[in-house]
Parts: sequence; structure tokens; C-alpha cells
Amino acid sequence: MIQVRQLKVGRMQNFTYVVSDEATRKAIVIDPSWDLDKVRNALSADDLNPTRIVNTHHHFDHILGNEALAKSLHMPIMQHRSSDIFHHIGIDEGDTIPIGESSLRVMHTPGHSQDSICLFDDSVIFTGDTLFVGSCGRVDLPGGDARQLYHSLQRLAGMNENLVVYPGHNYGATKTSTIGFEKETNPVLQPSGEQEFAAMLGQA
Repeated sequence: MIQVRQLKVGRMQNFTYVVSDEATRKAIVIDPSWDLDKVRNALSADDLNPTRIVNTHHHFDHILGNEALAKSLHMPIMQHRSSDIFHHIGIDEGDTIPIGESSLRVMHTPGHSQDSICLFDDSVIFTGDTLFVGSCGRVDLPGGDARQLYHSLQRLAGMNENLVVYPGHNYGATKTSTIGFEKETNPVLQPSGEQEFAAMLGQA
């Protein structure tokens, strides 16, 4: 069974996640950036054994702590295979990331960036900057594409509505949500066509 520790870090409302397997105490760290002491303290407080760093995409505010944490805890960095930022292991759609007796699956969700991914199992989904509580990631940075993001979000909307959403930033009214609640309330998941969505994000 997976356990999630959500850590608010830095001055950009980022979330870093420590995700562990209850049975084996093995863990991964998702998107380490600032405040690495918070990450180390979370790991040590629960006597966790970290095995991997996984990034939801390459933007600096999600990878800033990669190399320092990888060096101090002796674990590899994993990113989507298309990322040109340093990483040890490339991953892609359909891959599985083991966490002891548990695992997370990889979904490639380009749009905010070309290397954006979401990580999920039967109960949780880590959406990075693809989907926030009440909004979605911006598309005006290099590699952003509103039409790609529209289709990535449509994929998320088709998932189990009970999945707990853990976003990459604390931008919403709550720190977490569910796919079902976001489908009901989030404007970016309301029924619309690709063109209308692109216009909403300024890429008509």
C-alpha cells in the first residue's frame, strides 16, 4: 500500500512528494527542488529507504534538488526519455516504477512541456504541472502546446474519478483533489473542443 507525504517547498508554491510502500519502507522522491532538509527529515522520520528520484518534467523548479539529493542518498534520477536535462534513466508511457511491493505507472502527458508525465496507481495520481486543483499548467514556455495539453487533460478526465490528485503546485483552494471533483469544477476539464481550449489558454 502506498503512503504519500506532501511537502510544500520553496517560494513558488511547489510540492515535493515522498511516496513509500508501507510493507517494505522503500520510497521514491518526486520533484525535489528546494528545502531538501524537509525531504531528508521525512525519509528519516519514518525510517524510509529511498531508491529513486522521479521528475514530472524538466522545469527548474521541479529538478533543482536532483543532483544534490541523488548524490547524498545514492539513487538514480528518472525523467521522460525526451528530456534533455541530466538523468540516469529514461522512462515513457506505460513504464512501471517499482516502490517495494507497490508501483506507479507512467503516463506521458505533453502540453505544459514535451516531457511532462503523470504517475498513478489505483488510488492516487501525481499530475505535476499537467493538472492543478482548479486549473492546469501554462503553455507559453518553450515546448508548451495547448492542443497537446487538451488531449492530455482529456485522458486524465477519463480516469477513475476516485483517484486522489496530487498536483505539482499549491495553486488551488485545496492541496489535493480527485479526478471526479476536478471534472465537475475545473474549467479546463469541462466539455470543449481543442480549438476552444487553445483559445482559453491564449493559443488560438
